Amino acid sequence: MSDTTAPGQRKGLLLAFLCFGVFMVYLDATIVNVALPDIQEDLSTDITQLQWIIDAYTLTFACLLLTSGTLGDILGRKKIFLAGLIGFTLSSVICALSDSIGALLLGRTLQGVCGSIMIPVSLALVSAAYTAPADRAKAIGIWAGVGGIALSTGPVLGGVLVDHYGWQSIFWVNAPVGVIATVVLAKLLTENRSPRKRRLDLVGQLLFITTIAALAYGLIEGNSRGWTSGIILGSFAGSVVTLLLFVLWELRHPDPMLPMGFFRSPIVVVAGIVNFLSLFGLFAAIFLLTLYLQSINQLSSIETGVRFLALTVPIMIASFAASIVAAKVGPRLPIAIGSALSAGGLFGLTVLEVGSGFGSYWWSLALLGVGVSFTGAPATVALLGSVPAEQAGTASGVSNTFRQVGTVFGVALAGALLLRHLRDGMPDALAGTDLPAQTQAKAVELLGDGDLSRVAALPPQIRGTVMEAVSPVYVEGMHIAMEIAGAGALIGGLFALIFLKGRRPADQAEASAVDHDHGQDDLPVETAGQHS
Repeated sequence: MSDTTAPGQRKGLLLAFLCFGVFMVYLDATIVNVALPDIQEDLSTDITQLQWIIDAYTLTFACLLLTSGTLGDILGRKKIFLAGLIGFTLSSVICALSDSIGALLLGRTLQGVCGSIMIPVSLALVSAAYTAPADRAKAIGIWAGVGGIALSTGPVLGGVLVDHYGWQSIFWVNAPVGVIATVVLAKLLTENRSPRKRRLDLVGQLLFITTIAALAYGLIEGNSRGWTSGIILGSFAGSVVTLLLFVLWELRHPDPMLPMGFFRSPIVVVAGIVNFLSLFGLFAAIFLLTLYLQSINQLSSIETGVRFLALTVPIMIASFAASIVAAKVGPRLPIAIGSALSAGGLFGLTVLEVGSGFGSYWWSLALLGVGVSFTGAPATVALLGSVPAEQAGTASGVSNTFRQVGTVFGVALAGALLLRHLRDGMPDALAGTDLPAQTQAKAVELLGDGDLSRVAALPPQIRGTVMEAVSPVYVEGMHIAMEIAGAGALIGGLFALIFLKGRRPADQAEASAVDHDHGQDDLPVETAGQHS
């Protein structure tokens, strides 16, 4: 591996521009949410398509994370990172220029692919640039903190951009940053590879992404295509088959993408479950609350973004505190407390009604933010403390993958539950009005896909009546999703109490052994997965 160590000023500049790239990737995980109602109205999309706008990004990002790091090890990290940065910039331009949902989904998919390259490879580049342990730890702390800041500022920045410049601006903002970062990093970076011989697990990667994509497709498309239709049942069956094939393949492969030996440790399994469930509830809440605040309560994008500060600021602050607490007392108690807080926040959101004010739910968002931090960060600490140091890089990638997959299914299931309840409840809700049967049927047809902006197609004199009848049904569907997410959070906490011991990470590392060596030589610390 060539030496990328440089004088202090050069290294500081290198870190800054690598962080610009990281900032873009994590920003696009949350900035899009506040733009969804405007995209829905402009491109005439339904809730199913809105789910895909989120999940096209997170699904590809989640599924390619582990392979992307290996790709940088083999082909060269400078080359691969710059390819990801250029690709992310160009795909952002595709999103901004989209005049159809198909084009936007293509751009979002490409963004996810390129983002999955940038995150693990940027961490490897930072680690290679800072060889002194103390300097490396500080640099990686800055790198991880940038990811947390991006996620926290996304809703507010997105609200400002959407309200003043349109939804396309949330993608245009990436273009100048990407171009400048590419030019600077092309000059600052020197090529380096991992000294350890690595092999791509292409079959394992294909089986993994097929498993997650098939299951997500079934959940998202089930309402529109019918839960008993051949394509939906086939998707669910296919996901089971490919999952079994994936496990069998990984057990036999000499250099697997996801070492199955990790899962012999109950700590790894519990940490994965907790990471999955914490992001499941968080992104289900973000997705549904965005639609509720703008479509039901008629708030602007920036008003919505400001209200989300009650969620994102506690996440940013509590993430750092949670890691410190877990290092001192062990992860078991923080995870249990965090799970209870997350559940309290999610259950608290079930009291929302049409027109509820900020004072009735800010505390629920704050509880959820603190709870997610006190589950995610300690779970990652537990996972890293349960494997040998040379495998920490892979373990960190596994942790981040579980979290991102939780995001995919949080959005998928939340939207499916909302849409199912809306379709089942609208006819009865409209039957309680004095509208003619023909008008009721037309309203059900127009609004049955969850796009409440289509009420504008009805005569002006009946729009208020229709919205007054339909909005409570919409909110009830949101409540169901929040209840399930809250129950999931409690299950995660219960698993931690039962299966995790009250030991500190250092003690766990001595007591645990994972006998499959799949480590990354220069990634002995966790990634920013706890922030995403």
